[in-house]
Amino acid sequence: MQKRWNILPTDTTKTLSIHEVLKVNKSLCAILTQRGIDSFEKAKHYFRPELSDLHSPWLMKDMHKAVDRIITAFSSKEKILVFGDYDVDGTTSVAAMFQFIQNIYPAVEYYIPHRYKEGYGVSKMGIDYAKEQGITLIISLDCGIKSTDLIAYAKTLGIDFIVCDHHLPDKILPNAVAILNAKQIDCNYPYKELCGCGVGFKLMQALAEKLQLTDSSYLKYLDLVATAIAADIVPMTGENRILAYYGVKKVNENPCAGIKALMILAGVKKEMFITNLVFVIAPRINAAGRMDDAKKAVQLFIEQDAARALEIAGLLHSDNTDRREADSSITQEALALLEGDELLKNKKTTVVYQPHWHKGVVGIVASRLIETYYRPTIVLTLNDGIVGGSARSVTKFNLYEAIHACREHLIGYGGHFAAAGMTLLPEQVIPFTNAFEKIVAETITDDALIPEIIIDAEIRLLDITMGFYKLIRQMEPFGPDNMRPVFITRKVTETGFSKLLKEQHIRFVVKQGDTIINGIAFNMAEKFSLLQMNEPVDIVYTLDINEWNNETNIQLRVIDMKLSFD
Repeated sequence: MQKRWNILPTDTTKTLSIHEVLKVNKSLCAILTQRGIDSFEKAKHYFRPELSDLHSPWLMKDMHKAVDRIITAFSSKEKILVFGDYDVDGTTSVAAMFQFIQNIYPAVEYYIPHRYKEGYGVSKMGIDYAKEQGITLIISLDCGIKSTDLIAYAKTLGIDFIVCDHHLPDKILPNAVAILNAKQIDCNYPYKELCGCGVGFKLMQALAEKLQLTDSSYLKYLDLVATAIAADIVPMTGENRILAYYGVKKVNENPCAGIKALMILAGVKKEMFITNLVFVIAPRINAAGRMDDAKKAVQLFIEQDAARALEIAGLLHSDNTDRREADSSITQEALALLEGDELLKNKKTTVVYQPHWHKGVVGIVASRLIETYYRPTIVLTLNDGIVGGSARSVTKFNLYEAIHACREHLIGYGGHFAAAGMTLLPEQVIPFTNAFEKIVAETITDDALIPEIIIDAEIRLLDITMGFYKLIRQMEPFGPDNMRPVFITRKVTETGFSKLLKEQHIRFVVKQGDTIINGIAFNMAEKFSLLQMNEPVDIVYTLDINEWNNETNIQLRVIDMKLSFD
């Protein structure tokens, strides 16, 4: 697939200024300035995050109200329910908050809605359960900001809500006792990008201060917070970066029994990074809700016994195996359908539908299809007579707006710029598909249909030293707005030792001047012919470590390459 290369501009003045202070490679200084790190003080906070740099939780709107209401519940011996969504952010939020409160006050329960029986967020079934149990206070985590009607319903039953959420609020807010959400227009909290578990963390921090508890009473849940930050793909800046930094540190030094059990089953033997939380831990947690019931994810995280945690982790591990099998088979079926569509090359969208596909993986399959066709994609399936689906977008296209424009064909829909979901009647599948294609074709730009690689800096192979790599490691944890640096090196040549691996991957051995370096390019076999031309090529890559035969060497993780042009 053709890709556009976008090399970020360099502010020479700021780069030289920070170089004089830090005395490190100028290319890295340029990358730091691109990320807003343009002074010694900012660099110190960036490279040496401190928990003391976290903002006071009392700066968040309604924090005093939330804390006072919880303490009132304690003193009045009310029953409290901690309610969260079925994804990683929701389940980690609930596990952390439930344990924190339970260590102070016994009359607390937790509730995770069933993905297919109750749907996303606050549910009527959950509120009715609370009423049956005599619960008078619900703390919702990672959900609730859009549940105006349901929270009003709870009020009629004598149940108060404290909403801890990070999703964008609507103009009309729910009638809750307190709403903790930094994205509220009149909330002056300095950092706006916390995930749901991060908002819950701030509430625990405030409660600990009010009740004069030790910092460890809430810091012990940083491994769960880091897992939520990683899985929810929130910006890796500000407080998120501090929380993730110390959360990953806890994962490596003293994780909760649940995370440790997942690491054991995944065969993790090396140091964990944020990417391991994204690709190893998070899928196993998400699989519980996708394939069965997400409550067992919370059970895993609150379990103290290592042997029992391993048993529960085994259930999640099994769910993830089922999820991967469903994902793989449905993806292959979907690709076969698309390959048989003679009109596909003229389309700007990809919409596929089969009634037997598993509802829990259609979003993952949509992402897989984008890897092949790179266009706004929707995968639909049938459940109880209603068609439901998940949509994923390409980088520069507002998917939600396109689906909104087709709302006459839908029963319901929701989502945001990059991802969405919808329900519709079976007879509306073709009209909706046509309407979606029409609106996308009218509004999408040609550039948006070509994947873009953002390149941070141009360097020489000569610049790649162990010291250079160690500095990049200190830029961890990586994530949105602080991605792993991507480099370009021009006019490298093949040494004659590069080869294909398993007919899919390329093992590179390339040189520039007198410098020779190894690299790997996954699923790029179609580009091997460029190396065989024995012409200079430009390569785009990140850096990582290759450990083999007790030797540790830096290697290139090649993303793309093209023939060099003078």
